Amino acid sequence: MSEPPLGVGMSESSPPLYHERQRLELCALHALNNLLQQPLFTQQQLDGLSDQLAPNCLVNPHRSLLGTGNYDVNVLMAALLTQGLAAIWWDKRKWLSSLVLSRVHGFILNIPSNMTLGFVSLPIQRKHWVAVRQINGAYYNLDSKLKAPVPIGNEEELRKFLQDQIAQDPCELLLVVPREVEEDGSWLLAP
Repeated sequence: MSEPPLGVGMSESSPPLYHERQRLELCALHALNNLLQQPLFTQQQLDGLSDQLAPNCLVNPHRSLLGTGNYDVNVLMAALLTQGLAAIWWDKRKWLSSLVLSRVHGFILNIPSNMTLGFVSLPIQRKHWVAVRQINGAYYNLDSKLKAPVPIGNEEELRKFLQDQIAQDPCELLLVVPREVEEDGSWLLAP
């Protein structure tokens, strides 16, 4: 299901980064586990959350009909709530400089991604969930389609990375914050 944790750009005294690689259409599952840096969620748990979100539905609108994943944002948000976290949609009209990064646990991007069949890239784009998080003082792109986490750098480099991502349409950005931070709004600088 996942590869063992990988050490990327870390000192010998630093713990290795946890990184799950893409399998089926489970990018939401991988994004959650990569963001939280441990295998907290399983496909069965996210299927269960999907069922709770759409009880008594013959066709569940929150996941793939084929049982391969492809979970929507509602499942991601419900999963984060079980961990005392909340997801906040980022308003692209705001400046990323207004983010209080010390109050943000991490980020989940929903980006366009080419569909592949084995080693062949098809001219079809689908949405893909990607986690970004600060670990040991540096921000990392924890995309499950990468062989290993890719260092982004410091706060300034993170803001540039996020701006480059959300400048592409269609791309959405979710801030992942503790519930109390969501409630008090301290993730955003006061105007």
